[in-house]
Amino acid sequence: MSGWVVCGNDIEGWKGNQQILVTCNGQKIAQIEANRYRGDVGKALSCDPYCGFQFSPPDLYRKPYEQEFRFYVLPDMLEVTNSPCLTSFVTDANESLIIDVIDQIDALHVELTRLRRKVREILPQPGFTIADYHSWATAYFPVLRKYVDRTRDNDLIAGDPLVSIVCPVWNPDLTDFTAAIESVRAQTWQNWELILVDDCSKNAELRAVIEDFAKADPRIKPIFQEKNGGISIATNAGLKAAQGEWVAFFDHDDLLADVAVEYMLREATRSRADLIYSDEDKIDASGYYREPAFKTDWNYRLLLGVNYVCHFVMIRHSALQKVGGLNKDYDGAQDHDFLLRASEHIPSEKIHHVPETLYHWRITANSTASDIGNKRYAIDAGIKAVKDHLERRNLPANVDSQMGMTLYTVDWQFNQSPSVTIIIPYKDEIPTTERCLDAIRKYTRYPNYKVILINNWSITKEAEAFAKKVDKIPNVEILTVKEPFNYSRINNLAAKDEASDFLLFLNNDVFVEQENWLEILVNEALADPQVAIVGGKFVYPNQTVQHAGVLLGIGDVAGHAHVGIPRNEGGYAGRAYFPQEISAVTAAGMLIRRPAFELVGGFDEEHLKVAFNDIDLCLKVRDAGYKVIWTPDFCAEHHESLSRGSDDRPSTERRFFHETQFMIEKWGKTLRTDPFYNPHFTLDRQVFYDLTIPGVDETRYPPLASSRKKIRPLWDAPTFTVEPKKVSPATEKPATRKTQTKTRTKKPAAAKSAE
Repeated sequence: MSGWVVCGNDIEGWKGNQQILVTCNGQKIAQIEANRYRGDVGKALSCDPYCGFQFSPPDLYRKPYEQEFRFYVLPDMLEVTNSPCLTSFVTDANESLIIDVIDQIDALHVELTRLRRKVREILPQPGFTIADYHSWATAYFPVLRKYVDRTRDNDLIAGDPLVSIVCPVWNPDLTDFTAAIESVRAQTWQNWELILVDDCSKNAELRAVIEDFAKADPRIKPIFQEKNGGISIATNAGLKAAQGEWVAFFDHDDLLADVAVEYMLREATRSRADLIYSDEDKIDASGYYREPAFKTDWNYRLLLGVNYVCHFVMIRHSALQKVGGLNKDYDGAQDHDFLLRASEHIPSEKIHHVPETLYHWRITANSTASDIGNKRYAIDAGIKAVKDHLERRNLPANVDSQMGMTLYTVDWQFNQSPSVTIIIPYKDEIPTTERCLDAIRKYTRYPNYKVILINNWSITKEAEAFAKKVDKIPNVEILTVKEPFNYSRINNLAAKDEASDFLLFLNNDVFVEQENWLEILVNEALADPQVAIVGGKFVYPNQTVQHAGVLLGIGDVAGHAHVGIPRNEGGYAGRAYFPQEISAVTAAGMLIRRPAFELVGGFDEEHLKVAFNDIDLCLKVRDAGYKVIWTPDFCAEHHESLSRGSDDRPSTERRFFHETQFMIEKWGKTLRTDPFYNPHFTLDRQVFYDLTIPGVDETRYPPLASSRKKIRPLWDAPTFTVEPKKVSPATEKPATRKTQTKTRTKKPAAAKSAE
């Protein structure tokens, strides 16, 4: 379809270069420029000759039946003479037939996807949830035992390693203590030794029980301390006596699943790890299983905020010698200190998570499993453990407790301000974009940043006025991209010529509210050279969570974690409270090292024009060997998809379907095995709540130890001038835990008027 357009009058003249909006059957389908050279028109009307246009409808609108195309001059929506145009596209019968069949196939795929989801919603849900965890557990443990029995292989575990189980003892309830010992004796792995270290309990009845067990089973080895020294000293005494290739930590009133040691050894052999830990739950006085801790794979950044590892921990004796024993200075948080020191000596690829519940933490009146208030000293010990660990690593930070619990905040104190370019796309929606920019200018105290606003073919008079206003703002510029909306491409164009250390992709409907928001994001990257991407926490206008990190596999590809919980709540296991490594974050607010962005080729502008481009970018970065961090410390309000709208409208559902299929075909198993989302949670129902049915997928194996590449960073590690704090050495033994021409301009094109 060809034509020409001039606007104006006989006094002021007739001008070309007009913006044209094209609709098909009332639906907006394209925006074009009438700027082709038409000498015939210029000569006939004595007007601007650059006024012609030629429009070829996309394949989607090349139908064999008649359709109505209309052409409007923007911004005043004046319809062009001889519009509408009624036409059909039947230049070749076979081509027409093929296109029609493709349309039908696409429509069927979309409908099948919709029907699958609807069936899931209306079918009865016989599965388990966190709320009825005891029922799940009673079904799960027999299935786990049968699985281990069925897959047992004498050659599966290298050699016949002795496992030393170290258990400090101090005046336990004898019934619980007896049950704890019996749970060790019931292990399917027979080559173990249980070292019971009585920390001078001065309880004759307890001593008799210990001695009787030692007589009945020579694998039980008692040690009676002559002086009460506390849990660290008692544990260290057991570690000194340990003869095993592996050492495990066990509390005197807890319980082990009968396959715990065998399963841990199998996973240690398979993953070639030096330190392994399992999932756990709690058991109350009535024998009910409660509060399962379905954990993430190794997550160092999360460990700084909370000892999420806890039980069941086993460590190679050779690695233990490097780490050292427990330190009495941290009693109450001695496990946390031990794990932090372990992270200093054991490479992350040598630390492995076993996603099976193998340990039951007994809830007693005086245990931290019951009430942290019973051990207030543990909070101060935990603060000290995290602070001293960071000082040993020469990382400046203030550490404090969250909510008076053994949960910690790390406020990084770096004195660097690497350059940051904030990239914000917009198309009209001027009040929203202006609010976003005003918030950045008002609240950002970070000294070294600039803003690039990507004007993706805005058409309103308000947009013209906004561009003139922006022209006067220092460190803010406009990049004009006159192309159909392609989020990936317009952001790639903005980033192409930038030389900043970091790029920050920000939606125009995100409104920051903290003076230190940009420092928070940059500091998380400065704290670890392997961190390439950092994302923040976003809430809806009603102050419930919209984004707290991304979980892979949810809704076929990925979904947000903790959606809908109140802004200040922690969600499952308090995960929403802490910065942590995660598989992906949203590009609604994403900081990325520029070298990393260039390394992986930026956003995929060919296959992922609108949806999932941020997920794909994060996965490419992780596949290259780097980390993605999410932090709740930066929180902002987000009016999700305000500009581009929803993906479930008829006009966009086909595009969304193809982007979904591309992600599934490209990333395959990666989407089903998120290392930071426990496999016992389902992928098709409520996150962090609905559980898989035990035995339905007995072929499931936990993911192998991280295959993340160990590569030299493309950026320099941070340099600081912090004097390391001298700390007392641990006692001799251990513990129980990123070509259309783009124009960047400060001078927006002159406004055009039309009649």
